[in-house]
Amino acid sequence: MFDTKIAIVVRDDLAVWQKLNVTAFLTSGLLGARAELLGEVYKDAAGNTYNPLLIQPIMVLTTDGPSLSKIHARALKRDAKLSIYIEEMFATGHDAANRAAVLRHDPQDMNIVGLALREEKKTVDKIIKGAKMHG
Repeated sequence: MFDTKIAIVVRDDLAVWQKLNVTAFLTSGLLGARAELLGEVYKDAAGNTYNPLLIQPIMVLTTDGPSLSKIHARALKRDAKLSIYIEEMFATGHDAANRAAVLRHDPQDMNIVGLALREEKKTVDKIIKGAKMHG
Protein backbone atom coordinates (compact mmCIF):
# COMPACT_ATOMS: atom_id res chain seq x y z
CA MET A 1 0.00 0.00 0.00
CA PHE A 2 2.91 2.39 0.72
CA ASP A 3 6.02 2.83 -1.37
CA THR A 4 7.78 4.22 1.71
CA LYS A 5 8.70 2.70 5.04
CA ILE A 6 8.96 4.31 8.45
CA ALA A 7 11.56 2.89 10.80
CA ILE A 8 12.68 3.86 14.28
CA VAL A 9 15.86 2.27 15.59
CA VAL A 10 16.75 2.50 19.29
CA ARG A 11 19.86 1.36 21.12
CA ASP A 12 19.27 -1.99 22.78
CA ASP A 13 20.89 -1.21 26.15
CA LEU A 14 18.50 1.60 27.11
CA ALA A 15 16.07 1.28 30.00
CA VAL A 16 12.49 0.62 28.94
CA TRP A 17 11.38 4.16 29.88
CA GLN A 18 14.23 5.55 27.75
CA LYS A 19 13.26 3.42 24.74
CA LEU A 20 9.67 4.62 25.00
CA ASN A 21 10.70 8.25 25.49
CA VAL A 22 13.09 8.17 22.51
CA THR A 23 10.45 6.48 20.32
CA ALA A 24 7.88 9.14 21.20
CA PHE A 25 10.26 12.02 20.49
CA LEU A 26 11.43 10.48 17.20
CA THR A 27 7.83 9.94 16.09
CA SER A 28 7.11 13.61 16.74
CA GLY A 29 10.11 14.50 14.57
CA LEU A 30 8.77 12.47 11.67
CA LEU A 31 5.38 14.14 11.93
CA GLY A 32 6.88 17.59 12.38
CA ALA A 33 8.86 17.19 9.16
CA ARG A 34 5.97 15.77 7.15
CA ALA A 35 2.52 16.94 8.14
CA GLU A 36 1.00 14.79 5.37
CA LEU A 37 1.71 11.76 7.58
CA LEU A 38 -1.16 12.79 9.86
CA GLY A 39 -4.45 11.09 9.12
CA GLU A 40 -8.04 12.10 9.84
CA VAL A 41 -9.76 12.54 13.20
CA TYR A 42 -11.13 9.30 14.70
CA LYS A 43 -14.76 9.03 15.84
CA ASP A 44 -16.46 6.31 17.84
CA ALA A 45 -20.07 5.15 17.51
CA ALA A 46 -21.19 7.59 20.25
CA GLY A 47 -19.76 10.57 18.37
CA ASN A 48 -16.69 11.12 20.57
CA THR A 49 -13.70 12.34 18.61
CA TYR A 50 -10.06 11.36 19.02
CA ASN A 51 -6.84 12.80 17.73
CA PRO A 52 -5.64 11.70 14.30
CA LEU A 53 -2.80 9.19 14.07
CA LEU A 54 -0.09 8.56 11.54
CA ILE A 55 -1.40 7.12 8.28
CA GLN A 56 1.39 4.55 7.98
CA PRO A 57 2.71 1.80 10.27
CA ILE A 58 6.03 2.29 12.03
CA MET A 59 8.65 -0.43 12.45
CA VAL A 60 10.44 -0.16 15.79
CA LEU A 61 13.82 -1.87 15.77
CA THR A 62 16.75 -2.21 18.10
CA THR A 63 20.49 -2.66 17.79
CA ASP A 64 23.69 -2.03 19.72
CA GLY A 65 25.53 1.28 19.82
CA PRO A 66 28.18 0.56 17.17
CA SER A 67 25.57 -0.75 14.74
CA LEU A 68 23.38 2.30 15.38
CA SER A 69 26.35 4.51 14.49
CA LYS A 70 26.74 2.57 11.22
CA ILE A 71 23.04 2.99 10.48
CA HIS A 72 23.36 6.73 11.14
CA ALA A 73 26.35 6.96 8.76
CA ARG A 74 24.50 5.01 6.03
CA ALA A 75 21.49 7.31 6.41
CA LEU A 76 23.63 10.43 6.08
CA LYS A 77 25.42 8.97 3.05
CA ARG A 78 22.04 8.44 1.36
CA ASP A 79 20.78 11.91 2.35
CA ALA A 80 17.89 10.41 4.33
CA LYS A 81 15.85 12.89 6.35
CA LEU A 82 16.38 11.84 9.95
CA SER A 83 15.06 12.48 13.40
CA ILE A 84 17.79 11.78 15.97
CA TYR A 85 18.07 11.48 19.71
CA ILE A 86 21.46 11.53 21.42
CA GLU A 87 22.31 10.37 24.93
CA GLU A 88 22.95 13.89 26.23
CA MET A 89 19.32 14.76 25.57
CA PHE A 90 18.26 12.60 28.54
CA ALA A 91 19.81 15.26 30.80
CA THR A 92 18.13 18.26 29.17
CA GLY A 93 14.71 19.61 29.90
CA HIS A 94 13.60 21.42 26.76
CA ASP A 95 13.94 21.70 23.00
CA ALA A 96 16.54 24.48 22.90
CA ALA A 97 18.85 22.49 25.19
CA ASN A 98 18.35 19.39 23.03
CA ARG A 99 19.31 21.28 19.87
CA ALA A 100 22.34 22.78 21.64
CA ALA A 101 23.46 19.28 22.70
CA VAL A 102 23.31 18.04 19.12
CA LEU A 103 25.09 21.13 17.79
CA ARG A 104 28.14 20.41 19.97
CA HIS A 105 28.90 17.18 18.05
CA ASP A 106 30.24 16.24 14.67
CA PRO A 107 28.09 13.51 13.09
CA GLN A 108 30.67 10.75 13.66
CA ASP A 109 31.00 11.71 17.37
CA MET A 110 27.32 11.74 18.31
CA ASN A 111 26.30 9.23 20.95
CA ILE A 112 23.08 8.35 19.15
CA VAL A 113 20.52 6.35 21.10
CA GLY A 114 17.79 6.48 18.46
CA LEU A 115 16.91 7.62 14.99
CA ALA A 116 13.86 7.62 12.76
CA LEU A 117 13.37 7.92 9.03
CA ARG A 118 10.80 7.61 6.28
CA GLU A 119 12.13 6.92 2.82
CA GLU A 120 11.50 4.53 -0.07
CA LYS A 121 11.28 0.94 1.17
CA LYS A 122 14.49 -0.26 -0.48
CA THR A 123 16.43 2.71 0.86
CA VAL A 124 15.19 2.13 4.42
CA ASP A 125 16.00 -1.58 4.19
CA LYS A 126 19.59 -0.78 3.15
CA ILE A 127 20.02 1.82 5.87
CA ILE A 128 18.62 -0.24 8.78
CA LYS A 129 20.43 -3.45 7.84
CA GLY A 130 21.53 -5.25 10.99
CA ALA A 131 18.77 -3.92 13.25
CA LYS A 132 16.18 -6.35 14.62
CA MET A 133 12.51 -5.91 15.39
CA HIS A 134 12.09 -4.72 18.97
CA GLY A 135 10.54 -7.37 21.09
